[in-house]
Amino acid sequence: MEPAAKKFFQQILETPSPSGYEEPVQRIVREYAEGFADEVRTDLHGNVIACVNPGAPLRVMFAGHADQIGLLVTFISDEGFIYTNTIGGWDPQQLIGQRMTIHAEGGPIPAVIARKAIHLLDETERKQVVKSKELWLDIGAKNKAEAEEAVRIGDPVTLELGYQEMRNNLANSPGMDDKTGLWVCFEAVRRAKKLGLNVAAYAAATVQEEIGLRGARTAAHSIDPQVGIAVDVTHATDCPTIDKTQEGDIKLGGGPVVYRGPNMNHIVVQRLREAAERTDIEVQWGAIGRGTGTDANAIQLSRDGVAAGLVSVPNRYMHSAVEMISLDDLDQCADLLAAFVSGLSVGDDFTPC
Repeated sequence: MEPAAKKFFQQILETPSPSGYEEPVQRIVREYAEGFADEVRTDLHGNVIACVNPGAPLRVMFAGHADQIGLLVTFISDEGFIYTNTIGGWDPQQLIGQRMTIHAEGGPIPAVIARKAIHLLDETERKQVVKSKELWLDIGAKNKAEAEEAVRIGDPVTLELGYQEMRNNLANSPGMDDKTGLWVCFEAVRRAKKLGLNVAAYAAATVQEEIGLRGARTAAHSIDPQVGIAVDVTHATDCPTIDKTQEGDIKLGGGPVVYRGPNMNHIVVQRLREAAERTDIEVQWGAIGRGTGTDANAIQLSRDGVAAGLVSVPNRYMHSAVEMISLDDLDQCADLLAAFVSGLSVGDDFTPC
């Protein structure tokens, strides 16, 4: 991984982007894309779309979502405590005792999210799973008036962001879902440009995936691709308690995961297989028997239909403060997609037959 590309990866992980509030990270994406793309634009929805070789009749779209799960300020109590709604799918147990950041107009505000101490929980409360509405943010304010000087209703909240490298070229950070996929899409198009392209290659940093695949729908309509591949994370199953018979045998460091199933065009899958074999990239295989909960679903159903694919980065501990990935998987995923798109020709047909 080149130093500039790695710096870009760390920057987007350390920049907040709850669904609907992606502007800070999208500014970084645009700046990076302007270094290699022939065209870069931001649409009214907030998607950032970069293209190399525009005007070619075969359009290929890579989509990785820029948004991350978060919270949204909904109420400030007389005592100055702050209550929230969730943005995206949270396990409330993951939130207890976390350092948080409220992204206010005046700048980031540190907060903690808490409940009363275990010593004070009665026997019934100790047995209950906490609900998100029972948790509050504490910014150290003395009262409501002081809190309202800093925080407004509708301000977004994230876990305290931070990137940490670990043994065996692994790394953890909040927001690996799906800033890994975002990075892969833009890095793949950058690398593909060096390999040479016969088709138009689009990288889209989509918005609002965590609340319903919304940005991918509008981006795919705008680009109107014949081929579209979503890059997201998938559950690594190489840790305790996960049922491999249902989730597959997916390892960190085992390579990108290529999915098969009704959401995926068979010819796209075969061309991904051929690209992996041609470049000696080891891939892992996954299967899902329905429309996936990823941008691939929205892309496949755009306009008259798109030949869709899904390539995933293995991720331990998804939707937590310590999402963990392999930097090797990340790098190989970008190489796989670069090889895939650089191997396409204008006359290629992805119609099932």
